[in-house]
Amino acid sequence: MSTTFGTDGIRGVANLQLRPEVALALGRCAARHLGETSFLVGRDTRRSGPMLAGALCAGITSEGFDVIDLGIVPTPALAWLGARRGLPVVMISASHNPFADNGIKLFGPGGAKLTTDVERAIERDLQILLAGDDVSLFPVPVGRELGAVTLDLLEIDGYVDELNSSIELARPSEIHVVVDCANGAASMVAPEVFRRLGVNAHLIANTPDGTNINEHCGATSPALLAQTVLREGADLGVAFDGDADRLIAVDNLGNIIDGDVLIALFASDLAARGLLHRNEVAVTIMSNLGLRRALGARGISLVETQVGDRNVTDAMESRGITLGGEQSGHIVFRRSSLIGDGIYSALRLLEIIDRSTESAAELSQAAMQRIPQLIRNVAVGDVRSLPSRIKIFERARELESELGEWGRILIRASGTESKVRVMVEAENESRVHEVVEELTLLVEHEMGLD
Repeated sequence: MSTTFGTDGIRGVANLQLRPEVALALGRCAARHLGETSFLVGRDTRRSGPMLAGALCAGITSEGFDVIDLGIVPTPALAWLGARRGLPVVMISASHNPFADNGIKLFGPGGAKLTTDVERAIERDLQILLAGDDVSLFPVPVGRELGAVTLDLLEIDGYVDELNSSIELARPSEIHVVVDCANGAASMVAPEVFRRLGVNAHLIANTPDGTNINEHCGATSPALLAQTVLREGADLGVAFDGDADRLIAVDNLGNIIDGDVLIALFASDLAARGLLHRNEVAVTIMSNLGLRRALGARGISLVETQVGDRNVTDAMESRGITLGGEQSGHIVFRRSSLIGDGIYSALRLLEIIDRSTESAAELSQAAMQRIPQLIRNVAVGDVRSLPSRIKIFERARELESELGEWGRILIRASGTESKVRVMVEAENESRVHEVVEELTLLVEHEMGLD
């Protein structure tokens, strides 16, 4: 596998591309570059999680650093604990990917995202270790100098308390919400959060078995959530992904509320209460043009970044921005750590509904009107060759010029999968489908898939 960091850590098929020896070597490299006293390690519900966690912890402890193993835990909870304790963090999760995949995310001391320089240094050392050419000058710890692993499944309770104390609901028992845990890490936390709040929560996809994470459920498959909201007559539905750092919602009429609409809702609410610093929001280039149009009408500016939550958080940090996020449902509020937190975002959405006399459908429809947008994912053998396929980009520029002021085309390589993303926006929906179809066929032809 490519032992380089994508937009969200290192990923691959567990035991095929992401093998235990990779996790072992990465644990050693993380210890060398991030080690202070101890590491916090967590994972989602995938069957391969314990295997990779064992190898990773062996690598860290072999370098003389301790590990506090938190078991199954959401990524944002792990990052929050890292910030609270000032420790580096490692999360084993492939987020929204199918269960056979897995990944390893590293966070620096305090739960901060790694800088590019640190990632490159870890990558270099990782290649050396995997090639068997370790020429490190680090002494080899033995005896009492070896690190130890401690299991601590109670630490997460503080995170639940923090979530509940940050939210104020005047009438929690009157809110009926369906909660889709994606059979992932949220299954261990979200039920308790909503129980303590006193919200009328109907739980689905909260029985993980190691193989059903994200399977026809969760933020990437909200059909089940929409069906359940309509059947139960609920006010709202919320869905998380495998490691609970994303939120996708469903209104009371069964309509999907994606990350763009959520950002519009949150930004408008914060601005109305004077809490949106500089009236700016950080988003990626994938956000719908309707978001720019809607927030611009309210005097709110968008700061655009490349895809990836780290790019969003970098912009937030450099400009002091209060709110940022992605269409995929990564929503980041300026808190103790700049990490997307699906459960926290869901609670903030409940606050908005609790304060309003309007339904979730009415609120989301007023927040923004989407410009027709279609994204097609094209599976390819090697996404790295995309920049050299000039014909694809030349044709995309020609088509974009035909779409007019509110038309846009983006073609990019995924940072987490071997896929090319083709995105087209325009006010004429039928033309959007035509352009996507043409460009998809062109990508398949030029990337050697015809």
